[in-house]
Amino acid sequence: MVKTSTALQIAEFLLEIKAIKLQPANPFTWASGWKSPIYCDNRISLSYPQIRTFIRDALSESIRNNFPGVEAIAGVATAAIPQGALVAENLNLPFVYVRSSPKDHGRENLIEGEIKPGQKIVVIEDLVSTGKSSLKAVEALRDAGCTVMGLISVFNYGFVQAENNFNESNCKLVSLCNYDDLLKCALESGYIQKTELETLEAWRKAPQTWGQNQ
Repeated sequence: MVKTSTALQIAEFLLEIKAIKLQPANPFTWASGWKSPIYCDNRISLSYPQIRTFIRDALSESIRNNFPGVEAIAGVATAAIPQGALVAENLNLPFVYVRSSPKDHGRENLIEGEIKPGQKIVVIEDLVSTGKSSLKAVEALRDAGCTVMGLISVFNYGFVQAENNFNESNCKLVSLCNYDDLLKCALESGYIQKTELETLEAWRKAPQTWGQNQ
């Protein structure tokens, strides 16, 4: 579990620096083709030292609480590499990162860095949507002989599909901040109005079909 105060503080930070934008009346179009009232680019937080450090420390604390005995940190390329490296440094642990596909030259690595069979690893992810790309990294590490203790993300949309995918993969998922935290923070701060909540909540329940008539 992550403290509610931590989750709401991260939501506030991400809205403040426009790493997350909510536009229910003027939705975004994701690469998948889905219409969405939210756009998230947590990499923007890396440009703000105070926020970057807060997230690093929150990830570190959550790893200590949820994954005692961790022996190495793995970041999912490319967005989670910086935070993963910061956390590994903070915890004084080895760091590796997992590519989305093997290099097409040299050693053709999928995993960059040194890993050992049986090594207990926690995977760090920037953002979880359906969880498929995150779980590809988990499976790559498992195939390499590592023991993946779980995955921790900065933000999670909270899709049922993601929950099901992680359960099926027998991979524990922890997130610092999720969509519910975000909506609570956005409403309390006046970023959104109560009249917009229904639309924002409807999207999370059926993101594949939301906004098709807009």
